[in-house]
Amino acid sequence: MNIGAASERSGLPAKTIRYYEEVGLVRPAKRQDNRYRDYDETDVHRLRFVQRARGLGFSVEQCRELLALYDDQSRASADVKAIALRHIAEIDERIAALEQMRATLRALAEKCHGDDRPSCPILEDLAAD
Repeated sequence: MNIGAASERSGLPAKTIRYYEEVGLVRPAKRQDNRYRDYDETDVHRLRFVQRARGLGFSVEQCRELLALYDDQSRASADVKAIALRHIAEIDERIAALEQMRATLRALAEKCHGDDRPSCPILEDLAAD
């Protein structure tokens, strides 16, 4: 199937498929005589795998690791779990940082009168050295 069909079946834009090939996340598709990419069901399955992993926030490098483990029939599930647990820790750190940002912005917004006066604690905080 061509890249358009692979795109439709995988749910990924053709541009994303090309990018994943470029960065080596998925192997480049075979080429037909006319030089068009030629994908098969295995390629589409791998693209869906990557799409799902990326949807869970895994980085391209983490996806590469997960694909390697997926391909390795002698893998230990502990290796996969370790990647997932590291990713959860990263997510927890981002959540904590976002909660801190929200708390700071909420406090600044509460200090702002929100009226016609030019004085604004939000802008003053952003301009502080």
